[in-house]
Amino acid sequence: MLVSLRKPIELAVLYAYTKPLVTLQIKWLNYRRENLYILDHTGQICRLRGALNDKFDNELRRIYIDGDGGAAERTYIYTPAENQTKYLGKLYLYNALEFGDNGADFIVYVPSEIMETQNFEVRAQIDLYRAGGKRYLIIQI
Repeated sequence: MLVSLRKPIELAVLYAYTKPLVTLQIKWLNYRRENLYILDHTGQICRLRGALNDKFDNELRRIYIDGDGGAAERTYIYTPAENQTKYLGKLYLYNALEFGDNGADFIVYVPSEIMETQNFEVRAQIDLYRAGGKRYLIIQI
């Protein structure tokens, strides 16, 4: 009985029946591997840095994260009517998220060639892993 199933036509029919199941199993195994990788990484700085470097800069690993967030101090300039003098000295311009009181919780430094080609993918990857309510700033290096 099994000898009759070894003919080329019967083998082709059996292959045609099993091929969709094999491709479905391969897709499921890949999907499972991706989800296990996502579950293995968290919003911690070291894990987030590793996940970003694994995906976008696997060889050189130039992406790094500053966990202090915005640490810039605000400099206020007074009007003459307020009658307060302030020596300005050297001033730097900062983004609103770079200030310590209401700025970003962490800063991600990404090479410019990665940001030029994969800007939205980097942001999506950070949004996938970061904890809810945490704000971030991406600076190109």
